Parts: sequence; C-alpha cells; structure tokens
Amino acid sequence: MNKFYRYGLGLLLLVSVKVQAQNQQVIDAIIKEANENSQLETLAHELLDGIGPRLVGTPQMQQAHDWTVKQYQNWGIEAKNEKWGEWRGWDRGTTHIDMIEPWVRTLAGTQLSWSPSSPEGGLTAEVIVLPDLADSVAFQKWLPSVKGKYVMISAPQLTGRPDDNWEKWGTEESFEAIKEKRAALERAWLDRTQKTGKNRTSLPIALENAGAVGVVTSYWSRALGANKIFSASTRQVPTIDLSIEDYGMLFRLVESGKKPKIHVNAQSKETGLQPTYNSIAQIKGTEKPEEYVMLSAHLDSWQGGTGATDNGSGTILMMEVMRILKKVYPNPKRTILVGHWGSEEQGLNGSRAFVEDHPEMLEKIQVLFNQDNGTGRIANISGQGFVDSYEYLGRWLNKVPREITKDIETTFPGNPGSGGTDHVSFVAAGVPAFNLSSLAWDYGTITWHTNLDTYDKLVFDDIKNNAILTAIMVYMACEEENMVSKKMRIPVDFRTGEPTEWPSKRSPTRQGGILFQRIAR
Repeated sequence: MNKFYRYGLGLLLLVSVKVQAQNQQVIDAIIKEANENSQLETLAHELLDGIGPRLVGTPQMQQAHDWTVKQYQNWGIEAKNEKWGEWRGWDRGTTHIDMIEPWVRTLAGTQLSWSPSSPEGGLTAEVIVLPDLADSVAFQKWLPSVKGKYVMISAPQLTGRPDDNWEKWGTEESFEAIKEKRAALERAWLDRTQKTGKNRTSLPIALENAGAVGVVTSYWSRALGANKIFSASTRQVPTIDLSIEDYGMLFRLVESGKKPKIHVNAQSKETGLQPTYNSIAQIKGTEKPEEYVMLSAHLDSWQGGTGATDNGSGTILMMEVMRILKKVYPNPKRTILVGHWGSEEQGLNGSRAFVEDHPEMLEKIQVLFNQDNGTGRIANISGQGFVDSYEYLGRWLNKVPREITKDIETTFPGNPGSGGTDHVSFVAAGVPAFNLSSLAWDYGTITWHTNLDTYDKLVFDDIKNNAILTAIMVYMACEEENMVSKKMRIPVDFRTGEPTEWPSKRSPTRQGGILFQRIAR
C-alpha cells in the first residue's frame, strides 16, 4: 500500500474519530442539560396558568406571542413577532349558568368561542327543545314560538359513561344494547335537525332571528367530564355548551313538561380586527447561516381549557429544545429557526403564511420537525413521502439514547401529510418536514379541543424525553455535511392503489372571522 495513501486513510480515520467524539460530547451535554435543568414545568405554568387559552384574535393570544419572544430574548436568543394577517377580535368574560326552576342549581358550562354576550347581568328565560317537526315548512311555522326562550339543539346522551367503562363493568348484552340505542338516537336526532332545512351553522342563526334569547348545546367527547368547545354561529345572542348531565337534566325536564328556566350570564365583547402573528426565534449559524434547521409548533388554542396538550406541550417542547441548544451548542453550523404559529386551529394559517411570505428560504431548509398531538412520548415518525428520509432520519435517530427510541415506529417513505397540523404547510412546498407524533394518552377524547385540556394532563417525563430526542435530531441535522435529499415519491391512494398528486400549497386566510361578525343590536 502506498505510504501516502496509508497516511491519507489514517488522517481520515483520525478526523472521523474526532468528529464522532465531538458529536457525542454535545449529545451528552444535551441529555445532561435536559435532565438536570429542565424548564418545562416553569414554561407550562407561565403559559397555561399565567396566560391561559390562546384563541386567535383574543388578548391572551397577543400576550402569548409577547411572552414567547421575551422568554427567548431572556435566554439570549434572537426573537420577534412577525405579522401575517388580521382576525376577528374577541375578549371572553365570565360565564355563569344557573337553573332557576323547577329548583335551583348552578350548571357546568361555558360560552362557545366568539359567542355574543348576554345582556349586562344576564337573562332568565324558559328552556325549550328543538321539536321533531314534519319538514322545513313546519319548522318555519314553529319558529315564532322560540321568542324569549333558550333553545336546546343538541341530542341528549343515553349514558355519560365512556365505552371502556361499559366494557369493564357492564354485561356484554347491556353494552351492545346501549350502543344500539345510542346509534338509533343519533340517527333520529340527525333526521330531526335535517327536517328543519338548516345546518349546524344556519340553525342557530334562524333561532336568534326569530327571537330566541340564546342557544344551548352539548358536544360530549365520550370521556368522563369532557366536552368539545368550538365556536358559536350566533351573531346576536349567546351560545353556551353544557356538561352532558346538566344538558340531559334540562332536556328531560322539558320533555316531561316541567318547563325549566335558566339564568345565563355570558359576558364577552367584540374588539374589531386584531393583528395576527407568528413568533419566530433563531440561533444564527456560523458556517452555513443561510441554511436552516427548523422547529415548529402552533401557539394558538381553543378556549374550553388552557390548551395544554393542544398545543402547549408542543410549544414548551420547542422552547426547551431552543434553550438547551443555545446553552450547549451556541454556534451551530446551520441556523436553527423555530416557528410558533398563530391560527393553526382555523386552517394552518400561520405556517401557510410563513411559507407564502418566505419563498426564498424554502430550498434552504434542511429539515423541519413539528410536534402537535399531545403530551406523550414520540411514538411515530413518517418519512412524509421523501424517498431518502429513511437514510438520514435513521442515522440521526441512532444517536438518541435507546431507551427513548426503542418504541418509536417509523414509516418510510410514507405519504405526504395533507392536513391536520403545520408540517404539511412545508411538505406541500417540498420541504422535508416531519411530524413527531406522540402516544395518545386518550388525546382524542379527553383533551383534544375540550374543557379538560389543562396543565394537570401534561406528562413532563414524556415531554423531557421528547426534548432530548428533538434536540439531538436538530443538532445532527445542523452538523450534516450536505443538504439532505428532497426527492419525493408520488403518493398512492391506499383505497385504489392508483398514484395521486403531491399536496399543493394553499394560501392562508389573511383576514379571518369577519364573515361571522356579530350584528350590532
């Protein structure tokens, strides 16, 4: 063997060993910082308890953006709020609901997002139920009878016990019977509402236009104590959501002829169009500052709870990753950029705006890691249709401690995401963007968009593991010698087996909520 060849080979091996040692040193420092100096609980407390729910257009959303930027700046990380549009402004006040007749009881419920306000001090009125009418003509004849009343428009539930409770304690016969009765009731209620000639949006508007003083709903999430809390369609009178049993009690009282009355004091105010933002922070790269490794999580939430798992957990995860990397890897090879998006819940608007507003950056994004589906350990990663993603993601995951990665399932190359969370805004633009999908912890029923999405549902050990995994992946992506492959595989429709098309980029809604603006009384 030529002595110069042997010398060159030895030098390469020496450099490789040195690089591996440097990598391991940084990885060890990431793990140590995450385990010994975690800021996750403090961040969660300040965001969830101190600011609360973050509905786009509310003062709390603006507070969250300002808090995020200030927190990054306190860590020595460059950060800013970047305006991308405007949204209907709304400021939620107190909600207090009492049954006054046939006896007195305080009811569990809240006003829906963007609900109009009650009169000052609230209003007492009889409660009635949407009847089972013959058709839309009969509905129009019935409408005048709603004047001065609260109208219940949701189906009652036969049981407040979730299915797993029935499976554990009930007989097989009783469980099957309750499922059949529930399905029949749901079909009958759907038929009842369809015969009005109205849909979920137009029915409440028709009721308020006919003089109803409020609309009463109940959207049970099929978990104990959990209701989905979305937005009101009414423009002049409040829409409230009641717990499954309080709604059921009122429904039964109406049906038995008891004529219950409730007092609703749901205060809120319209604040006009408000500016909407993304909060952007970065640790500037040293060798390739115009190339980026991105982190992604939406900052907004619905307002039934405090948005703990959707997406407070993703928000504090990405903030903790940035904090850790700033401390142990302050001079990254590539720029580390994080986006805390606004208005994800109304259609991925913040991330879509960023993609649309920064076309010059898209080719320079090495990879993006997004987290948005709850507090659990990362359990699934899809290659999102990027053909070579298995090669680099596999290498980077191999650097993460085995106790963190041992249960992660990967799908390569996978299919591109087409909706649901912010990484798809980037996938549609050809950016290798990956969702770090977590264990459910009954996310879909207990916390997703419910009144129970609160601080106590966070699992900090799992989020800490996720911070270690994500920080190591970001570090490895920054240190990668070249840009990774962006070769894409045309997705296949799993139902037909036929090739489809890569998802197309979509523009954000830059001025939102105005179609549902309350009409002044």
